[in-house]
Order: sequence, then C-alpha cells, then structure tokens
Amino acid sequence: MADVIQTTVRRSTPALLLTRVRGRSPGLAAGLLGGVLAAGLGLAAFAVLVILLWISSPYPDSGADGALRIAAALWLLAHGAELVRADTLSGLPAPVGVPPLLLLALPVWLLHRAARDAADGDATGGAPLTPGRTVWAGVVLGYLAVGASAALYAAGGVLRPAWASAGVWVPLVAAVAAGAGVRTAYGGPNGPLERALGRVLPREARHLVLGPDGRPGVAARAAVAGTAVLVGGGALLLAVSLGWHGGEAQRTFLQLTEDWSGRLAVLLLGIALVPNAAVWAAAYALGPGFLLGTGTLVTPLSSAPTPLLPPFPLLAAVPDAGAGTPVNWAAGAVPVLAGAVTGWCVGRGATRSGDGRGPEGRGPDGREPRGERSGRSPGASWSRGRTARAAVLAAVLCAVLLAVLAALAGGPLGVAALSRFGPVWWQVGGATLVWVALVAVVTALVVRAWRCRTTSDGRAERAERTPGIVGPRGEPHGGGPKGGGPAAGRRPRVSWRRARAAGARAAEAPEDDRAVTDARGPRAAWRSLRTGGARFTRAPKAPPATDRGADGGGGDCGPYDFLHDDFPHDDFLPAGPPPAPPGPVREP
Repeated sequence: MADVIQTTVRRSTPALLLTRVRGRSPGLAAGLLGGVLAAGLGLAAFAVLVILLWISSPYPDSGADGALRIAAALWLLAHGAELVRADTLSGLPAPVGVPPLLLLALPVWLLHRAARDAADGDATGGAPLTPGRTVWAGVVLGYLAVGASAALYAAGGVLRPAWASAGVWVPLVAAVAAGAGVRTAYGGPNGPLERALGRVLPREARHLVLGPDGRPGVAARAAVAGTAVLVGGGALLLAVSLGWHGGEAQRTFLQLTEDWSGRLAVLLLGIALVPNAAVWAAAYALGPGFLLGTGTLVTPLSSAPTPLLPPFPLLAAVPDAGAGTPVNWAAGAVPVLAGAVTGWCVGRGATRSGDGRGPEGRGPDGREPRGERSGRSPGASWSRGRTARAAVLAAVLCAVLLAVLAALAGGPLGVAALSRFGPVWWQVGGATLVWVALVAVVTALVVRAWRCRTTSDGRAERAERTPGIVGPRGEPHGGGPKGGGPAAGRRPRVSWRRARAAGARAAEAPEDDRAVTDARGPRAAWRSLRTGGARFTRAPKAPPATDRGADGGGGDCGPYDFLHDDFPHDDFLPAGPPPAPPGPVREP
C-alpha cells in the first residue's frame, strides 16, 4: 500500500481560507478603492479632452481652472444631471438638461468594471469570497464621494450643477452599474432579480423575463431586439434626413465657428448627441414625435413651424413645417418592423430550438413539465395563449425601455420656448406598446404555427424513411398510410368485444407468433387498438445461449427490444432449436 497514490481532493481548510482572505483587500476597502478609481478615471478623461480643446482654442475665455470646472460639469451631465448656465443675455439662469447619451457609456463601463474586479479580487477559482452587498456598497460610496467633490468644485464655474438633479441621477447610475458588475462577478444569478420581480410579476412572467442559467428569457430577448430595431431604424431615418438636408447641415456647421479647434468641438458634440437624435427619430416614427420648444410638435402627420433655433448640424435634419407627405408616413415602417422582429423572437422561442432543446415554456398541452423547471422539456411547444401572452409581455418591456431612453434623450435647453426639448417619455411608451403588441402577437402566432408545421412535416418524413417497427398486429408502426392509422387522421372505432377477442387470440397464439403480438391482455390490446396500432411491441426475451461460439453469433448479445421487418434477425439467433432444460437428477 506504500505505492498507492493519494488522489483524494482535499477540501479548503479554515486556515487556507483565512490565508486567502488575508491575502486580498477587505471587501469594503476594495470596493471603496474601485469606486474612487472609476470616478477618477472618468473625470480624468473629460479633463484631458477639455484641456486639449482649451489649449488649442485661440480665444480662451478663462484659465485652466475654468476649463477643469467645465470638465467636472460635463462629467455630471454625462450621468443625466441637469446643469445651470448663469452667464446669459437675459441675466436669468438657463438650464441645460439634454445629456449626450454616448458620454453615459464611459461612467457605466468604468463602474461595471470596478465592481466586477472588486468582487473577484485575487481569487483564482470558485466563487468570490467577498459578499456582493459589501462590494456594491463600497463601490457606490467611493464613487459618490468623488462625485460630491466634483459637484462642489463645478459649482464655482460657468456651468453649475442643479443639486436636486445631480442628487438623483448620479447615485442612480452608480447603483445600477455597480450592481450589474457584482452580478457579473457572481456568474449572473437570477435570485435577487426574481425576488424583486416576484413582487410585481407572476411566476410565469418571471421565467419569460429571466431565463435559466442567468440568461435573459424569451420576452426579455424579444424586447431588447425590438428596442434595437426601433433605435436602429431611428438612426437610419436620421442619416437619410441629414443627407436630404446636407446643404443646411454644412452651412450651420461652418457658421458656428471659424477655427479648427471650435469645429472639432462642435463635431465631437454632434457625435455624442447622435444616440439622442436616433431616439428622437424613433419617437417620430412611432407617431408622438418630439418637441422643439413649448408648443412646437414635429410628427409624421404635421410639423409646426419651428421657432428660432440655435444653428446646429443635427437640427438641420428636422422635417420641414407643414402637413405630412407619403415620404413622412413611410417612417411608420420602422415600428412595424420592430414588432415583427419581436414577434419572430417570441415565436421562435415558443417552439423547439434548432439545437434540440425545448423552449423556455410549457409542453404542447400548455402545462408545465413535471420535475423540471419551465422550459426544459425537449421538443415541447407553447400553446397559442401562452405565446400571445409572451408577445404582449415583450411589448410591455420594449415600451418601458424606449420610454426610459426617451426620458434620457430629452430635456430643457433654456427658459420659455426652449424649456421642453425632445420626445415626451409617456407618449413614446404608450405608442410603442400599441405598435409592438399588435404586430408582435400576430407575428408570434404565425411563426409558431409555421415552425410547428415544419417540425411535424419533418417528423413525418423521418418516420416514412425509418424502417417499419412491428405493431400490435404485425403491421409497421403507424398502422396505415403515412402513419395515420387505418384511416389517416381518424381514430378507429373499436368495441370492447373486439379488444377482448384480440387479447384471447394473442394468448392462444404459438410462441413464435407472440414476438409480433401484444400479449399483455385485453387492456393492452384495447389501448393499442384505440391508438390505431401505433404502439411499439416489445419482443419476448430469448433463452440464454449455452454455446458462445455457435454459428448463430448469439454470444453475449442480449435480445433486441424492437424488431424491424428488414432487420437481419437470423444472424443474432442461435442455430437450431434451443436446448431442453436439464431434468431432475435421480438418485440410484
């Protein structure tokens, strides 16, 4: 036994775990450090960009201190906080509340990465040792500490933060992004989200929003796809309109400034506002349109005369004033396409996927499979009612996502006529719900029916190509043409006497004929006849072969459960009749 190698995997002892915990930073301290670094890197990126533009400007209005204060204010604006411009011609402070959505990606990415790295720590395997709540709290507190300092510093500049708005949006962005990072570090568990959604949604809807193994559910994936189509279609409309009004856009771009540093700043600002303009165009395609000031509404049906707007290249893409034309009405194809994509995703998820796994739902009868989580039964498909409900839920989620984007993409750009700019979020959400729900439900039902029909045709074709399996009356599986029973598509009418007679004949049949006869009594014969002879027959077990080297090739092979008509049975049967069992031994 001295040469035996110990292969038992040892468990982590308390001393080893304590060493690992001591070898890494405490959870709260690591989170605080990560939050401070995330906020510092974001501020540094904005400061570098503003300082470069300030250095290259031939007419700087203030020193480096003023440029750094503007950088801090822009960093707060990227989170959605509203700014106040004190230096105006009228002397009244003017709010600036349209945050460039492209700038929001930088703080969100930094927060997500900081929370994920703080939760992972230096652990080389397994789950993170630090509790997720501790890491999340540390990252958020560290980030908000730097954010509060930046807000205090920016308060002395030209662009001052609005304290109420900054106190809401900055903590909200930090909490959501840090929570997503911690969830990623723990492998994307759905437990906390399911508990939160359980207070609002029923259990069936929760599985549609959150799928197994941390993946989004069918409704969530369809909602994201529909939102992407809406925003992408809006971006396409924006590009077409900019190309149509290319001369006006070029004129306003050259009119704003004459030096190259100023034009570079205008170009960067326009690029940062492209996602906002795409959301505005999506709202235009949905019908509610967007506001260009108080009382100035732009929709596909009609556009009010726009007031004196500041010259900006993206504003040149606004449609001309007047009644809508068929060209304007063609924008309605965007929500129709978004609803079709949403319905296609739901219909595809309602039927069996291409890899052989079942959908995240119920079986063909609409009931949940026993012993399994919803959505794990292979080959199952949802009922029509469940498919329609999933499409409606996807439309609701899509409406919520687009309403949030519309709320972020708009805001005030001044006072009086410029106090309302962009789409109205609740109107955009309602229009999205109506458009997507109507189109998605119809599309999902059509896709489900088509995929179910295709699957049924494929199974029937495979059944025809497969050699016939012996049925209860010696017939191939299916008992009739195309596996449809004696009369294809109809259930045979069988009486109890016929079933009893069939059972009696099966019991009186010779031993050789019982291999192709269901000899389990009248009940089995009744069930077989009611199903049109579509029940597989299990052949009786053959006696064990005594000679392993016989020519029959029986060997150690056991009897086959199913006998096919064209299967070479003789090669696997013993040569000759089976030997008689030995008689009792008699004593002399």
